[in-house]
Amino acid sequence: MSRAKQWKQFGIFALLGLLLSWMISCSPNPASNSGQSASGTAEVEFWTMQLEDKFADYFKQLIAQFEQENPTVKIRWVDVPWADMQSKILTSVSAGTAPDVVNLNPDFAAQLAGRNAWLTLDDRIPAEVKAEYLPNIWKASTLENKSYGIPWYLSTSVAIYNKDLLQKAGVAKPPTTYEELAQVAQQVKDKTGKYAFFTTVVPEDSAELLQSMVQMGVTLVDAEGKAAFNTPEGKAAFQYWTSLYQQNLLPKEVLTQGHRRAIELYQAGETAVLSTGPQFLNTIATNAPAIAQVSAVAPQISGKTNKKNVAVMNLVVPRNSDQPDAAVKFALFVTNNPNQLAFAKAANVLPSTVAALKDSYFTQIAADAPAIDQARAISAKQMQDAEILLPSIKDVKELQKIIYDNLQAAMLAEKTVDQALADAAAEWDGR
Repeated sequence: MSRAKQWKQFGIFALLGLLLSWMISCSPNPASNSGQSASGTAEVEFWTMQLEDKFADYFKQLIAQFEQENPTVKIRWVDVPWADMQSKILTSVSAGTAPDVVNLNPDFAAQLAGRNAWLTLDDRIPAEVKAEYLPNIWKASTLENKSYGIPWYLSTSVAIYNKDLLQKAGVAKPPTTYEELAQVAQQVKDKTGKYAFFTTVVPEDSAELLQSMVQMGVTLVDAEGKAAFNTPEGKAAFQYWTSLYQQNLLPKEVLTQGHRRAIELYQAGETAVLSTGPQFLNTIATNAPAIAQVSAVAPQISGKTNKKNVAVMNLVVPRNSDQPDAAVKFALFVTNNPNQLAFAKAANVLPSTVAALKDSYFTQIAADAPAIDQARAISAKQMQDAEILLPSIKDVKELQKIIYDNLQAAMLAEKTVDQALADAAAEWDGR
């Protein structure tokens, strides 16, 4: 459930998007895979993304409880591999055989929301129920001020840092801002010959760098969806990453490798700070125990806005579901306070409801607790004002590609920063 995985696998959308748009708009509301059984029981098909291997018992108990409380509804749970989900949901929606409740992320779901694939929820969910969810997180599943998804579990980045490496570089505390990060990068390079940080500029991979621009005060698109980043703030952000690269303060692989490489370099002791989800502390402990022993955690690095990013998983209901009421009821059950808290504890993720996030599991952590527990407290605290930093537009991955391609050109001195920024804006507006 890493953030890197959550932003991958979008290429197939471009291939099937036109077909999907036509079939949704022209379809006379075909039947889904579920429906009314011969006994009169409503059958609701529920798809999750690669959760069965580790959480089968949790979902079996969850479904059993719901069915006990709602004896006229039967839940059919289908767990789909990460790599297959997007192609499967595209195919099923276009064919009119979609499930009734689907686990997606807002980035991909927004692409289909723009094609009217999902049931709108504003007239189906009371305001008091909506208020149980974090407001910024609820907004992540809206498009053109219409709600199409219910927030589920969350993940946010923290800064995992190598205490020994920073100490050797003469750095007393980990950086909290990108301005401080640039200073630390120079110190680490000068004193140790290693790097402070890795962030990918590969268009198909993590959106971390794009999010950093927003944290630095850049507005990516305006209210009409036109480029809004060719500004002094946008130039400063382009110049920041270009200068770090050209001064050899970023590994050369940032242009060719993704977030996985960031983890590998940190585990090898070659970088001082890793921006990633807290769950990767367990990975580091397994793969590089010596590095884990000298690792600590700090809040996510941000810019002058102090904005913090969050990755969201949500539940959507296809527009052509023939059991919309039961589907929405089940989606709200899966994402209610007690069930979110239980899943957050089982999966080492964060809940999207206000009450669950206030539980002592997140708030009462001893000062000498292990790093994984400290990370949980830090990430939970960030949720109070964390938000989806990227605009809720169906073509956000295309925006990322255009910006990354032109930023790469600036980094490689193929274009000036001004030209790269202008070209990116022109390319986006000229689509």
